[in-house]
Amino acid sequence: MLAVLAVILIATVIPSFARKKTTPVRRAEDSCVLSANDRRRYEYFYLEALRQQNGGHYAAAFDLLSHCLSIDPHAPEPYFLLSSYLMELHQDSLARHYLEQAAALNPDNSSYLERLAQYFISAKDFDRAISAYEQLAARDLSRSDVWNILLSLYQQQKRYDKMIGAIGNIERIDGSSEDLVLSKMRVYEMMDNKKAAYVTLKALADEHPYDLNYQVMIGNWLMQNGKKKDAFRIFTHVSRQEPDNTYAQSSLYDYYRAEGQDSLAHLVLEDILISPKTDTDTKVSMIKQVIQENEQRGGDSIPVLRLFGQIMDANPQDSVIAELNAAYMSLKKMPEDTVNQALMRVLRISPDNAGARLQIIQSKWKRQQWDDIISLCRQAVAYNPEELRFYYFLGLAYFQKDDNERSLDAFSRCVGQANEQSNAEIVSDAYSLMGELLHRKGLKDEAYAAYDSCLQWKQDHIACLNNYAYFLSEDNRDLEKAEQMSYRTVKAEPKNPTYLDTYAWILFMQKRYAEAQIYIDQALMNDTDSVQSPVVVEHAGDIHAMNRQMDKAVAYWQQALKSGNDNPLLPKKIKLKKYIAR
Repeated sequence: MLAVLAVILIATVIPSFARKKTTPVRRAEDSCVLSANDRRRYEYFYLEALRQQNGGHYAAAFDLLSHCLSIDPHAPEPYFLLSSYLMELHQDSLARHYLEQAAALNPDNSSYLERLAQYFISAKDFDRAISAYEQLAARDLSRSDVWNILLSLYQQQKRYDKMIGAIGNIERIDGSSEDLVLSKMRVYEMMDNKKAAYVTLKALADEHPYDLNYQVMIGNWLMQNGKKKDAFRIFTHVSRQEPDNTYAQSSLYDYYRAEGQDSLAHLVLEDILISPKTDTDTKVSMIKQVIQENEQRGGDSIPVLRLFGQIMDANPQDSVIAELNAAYMSLKKMPEDTVNQALMRVLRISPDNAGARLQIIQSKWKRQQWDDIISLCRQAVAYNPEELRFYYFLGLAYFQKDDNERSLDAFSRCVGQANEQSNAEIVSDAYSLMGELLHRKGLKDEAYAAYDSCLQWKQDHIACLNNYAYFLSEDNRDLEKAEQMSYRTVKAEPKNPTYLDTYAWILFMQKRYAEAQIYIDQALMNDTDSVQSPVVVEHAGDIHAMNRQMDKAVAYWQQALKSGNDNPLLPKKIKLKKYIAR
């Protein structure tokens, strides 16, 4: 693709050039010989155009190619190269004209003709595309790629005889293959020539007398064409010869279903699904069909689960079937413990199955089963060391158990695995919690660095903004930055009492007492818990005290003390009836 700037530059030179009189196609009688000087000039400007084009200077290249045509209006090369520029500028009709000029001026150049043919396809001018590709095929009898394109074009226009001819040419060049024979058969069917279709398929089967799948293929064709008894004879014959032939059994299953013999169909189905020799894709496809039909009949899960049990007993190491069984249980909204047992079976077979493990973790998270989550995550990081979510859940579980050191280690490993493709929500959360844990350890600079990293991953991480701002205010540090971060949280959640309290306290630290009182009152008003936060209530007392509302301040301090606030300065504030800074 041309650079946008280059396209703009080229566009400025197109109009005057496009208005020039159209150069006619050169005929033999029109040909002229350039003087030696003009030939040198032409070659110089043409080579310079190529150099500019290779250097990415497309506007200059366009001008130089145009100048080449002014020297030699019968030179095919500039027409060909300029057509690409014109296509990029969406001047399609002019681009086609230039391609036609190039192909006419140098009819022996297949590249010009092929580009023109491709243009005709893009313009959906299939008649001209066919004509061009037929010329290419005639020029080079070894190009099967051209015949493959013609095959598609002939099909587009339902020219079935031509399709048969194209397939014959491909076979001549590349040799016969199963795909080509089947393509020929399908063309005969489109022509409604059943006899020719059958003869083609029969010939393919005769070429492979020891591969009974071709016989099954004939049986399926007979089934589709109403000859069910003949098809049945073939299916049963192949099944006797090769009892584990899944292709034959599947066809026999379809036959019984078509004939309404459901009990026989079910027996065949069980044989197919239980057999260890049946490939997993076939099993999954058939199980999905069974589930869909079962749902249409009312959705009784018992027969489906029984079938799953039989399959898994016969194929104890098939993790795909075990996972499908668990997915079906989830679909049927079975008890979580039952689903988890099914998922644990998946993990025993395939311990690196991240999806199954995460589903169990999410289930146990709702029940706050932290030890189980820790065990699952510790196993997971051994099998899926690149999966951030397991470090994240491990850190959260330790966090819930107040195991700060292990929690911090898990979050550190989580962010250590992060890259540009990582989930920003997980990485930012991990950094945010690291900040809180580091602050608890008294490592304030490290905590603030973690908060900065969190905001780089997610600049509107509200919990991080609040905690970061509050800790800065507690340290009486960077209060302007703290106020800006805290204001963003209040704007995002204007009724959150925690965020309102933080903002009020930062305003208090900035000695903006009147403003602080507005927000602390809102914090108390929106705190609907039966017991209000003792810290928030103490802040309310401090702010009212600095606004010279001492009776209210003392009342709030007394309430904070009764609510369990252990600040040793509280009794002094109450006794002295004044705010005392920490």
